[in-house]
Amino acid sequence: MLPQLLDLISRSGNLSPADIALCERYFQPLAVKKNTVVQAAGTVPQYLYFLGTGYMRLYYADEQGSEITTHLGLPGDFLTPFLSFIHQQPAPESLAAITACEVLRIAHADLAALIAGSEAFKQFSLLIFEQAMGAAARRANSLATLSAEQRYRLLLAQHPAVLLHVPVQQLASYLGIKPESLSRIRRQVVS
Repeated sequence: MLPQLLDLISRSGNLSPADIALCERYFQPLAVKKNTVVQAAGTVPQYLYFLGTGYMRLYYADEQGSEITTHLGLPGDFLTPFLSFIHQQPAPESLAAITACEVLRIAHADLAALIAGSEAFKQFSLLIFEQAMGAAARRANSLATLSAEQRYRLLLAQHPAVLLHVPVQQLASYLGIKPESLSRIRRQVVS
């Protein structure tokens, strides 16, 4: 999994042997079982996760206790409640494995040391956070401007594998619709 991460980082700049050694030192591999919460809402996020295999989600519970999925993590994604991680404040969301996952994680303090010790990783970390903020903005825009069917079709076009691995309840929540509406939309799209 580390080679996958190093390849991703090297796309934004050259990695020196020292950069690679720092990544090897600070990123820890972790196997996460299906449905495991790795970051609970109300706690300060201590880790940034690189998802090598599997699917994860960020979610919160509304006033009625329903879980609302705000982000779906795919292989190759970085995940954490980003703003809470950056500011080291309690997160409003939980991060959980949808499927069994293989991840690399880096502690907040180790990330700061890695950024300080590697110009390549400094540039890459900026890209990670920009992408996270961009994804949040695109999702908000999608919820505000697209119909439920358009949101489903967009997800189907961009990430078809998600539909095979994410339960209907969580997928519907992410799309901002009820599960029965998602079932109806899926039938319409297939026919």
